[in-house]
Amino acid sequence: MKVVGFVGSPREGGNTEILVGEMLKGASEEGAETEIFNLNKMDIKPCQACQHCKGNNGDCATDDDMQTIYKKIKEADAFVLGAPIYMWQMSAQAKLFTDRLYAFFMTGFEEKYGKKDVALVFSQGNPDEKMFEGYINSTRDMFNLLGYNVKEVLSSNGNQAPGEVKNKEEVLKKARESGKNLVS
Repeated sequence: MKVVGFVGSPREGGNTEILVGEMLKGASEEGAETEIFNLNKMDIKPCQACQHCKGNNGDCATDDDMQTIYKKIKEADAFVLGAPIYMWQMSAQAKLFTDRLYAFFMTGFEEKYGKKDVALVFSQGNPDEKMFEGYINSTRDMFNLLGYNVKEVLSSNGNQAPGEVKNKEEVLKKARESGKNLVS
């Protein structure tokens, strides 16, 4: 079993990276092979809406680091996407990644590579856990409609300072359990 984690935060060692890491730790404890990528360090261009992928079995015409990500997703059984919530939605880094998954939509991906299980992890500075609930739910629904199987959604609120989530043992425990559930 392989699980790949994608961190959609510009902050190295920040709350999002910590939560994705904990989720991967849980998956690893269940025997999964894990790998993590920081999307901010990768060269990922926006989708060009050229539709090349639709006529070429999901192969994207844009030659950038997303080609590596596509390969990793194809090889994986599941993946984790972590994103901070900035300006009422996922970060730009996570949005670029999400938009580029369009290449796999309705191109025979599921039939060829299987339906991938997904865990979504969100970190927010706002202390109100319900503040972005609608956005988080619509993101989950979008991934399900795109043909993925969202098994886990975790949101941690009130994370004002980088790394603050390290002091929230209950949230870290939930992240590890979510990682275990992703592979079971």
